Amino acid sequence: MHASLRPGLTARLDYVVPVARTVPHLLPESDDFTALPEVLATGYLVGIVEWTCMRALQGHLEDGEQSLGVHVDLSHQAPTPPGATLTVLAELTAVEGRQLTFTVHAHDDAATVCQGTHRRAVIDTERFHARLNARTTD
Repeated sequence: MHASLRPGLTARLDYVVPVARTVPHLLPESDDFTALPEVLATGYLVGIVEWTCMRALQGHLEDGEQSLGVHVDLSHQAPTPPGATLTVLAELTAVEGRQLTFTVHAHDDAATVCQGTHRRAVIDTERFHARLNARTTD
């Protein structure tokens, strides 16, 4: 991790919600999901929040490092229909060793959509893959 990786880093992501990111498309093999309204799915919202936090880290990790999401504590307060723009703001609020905590807020034109925190861990990519391979090799 570079010395520049410290609290105060921010990122913003403007995301136009496509139909493919709505609830019926989250798990199309589930009749329970396909029967629900076409609004941004919470599962995709989490991914968009993670993406925003990863953008805040660009240029602040060493070669061979990446970050993985390890904890999510988010509200999903309002529905966002397809075609609407979701704006996500993320701020790095704590760096504790390799653990990074972000405060996040998302809104569309009509309402606050999401608030909360997200934690990421900085990993050594090569070491992570070695550990993963050890778990998946017969």
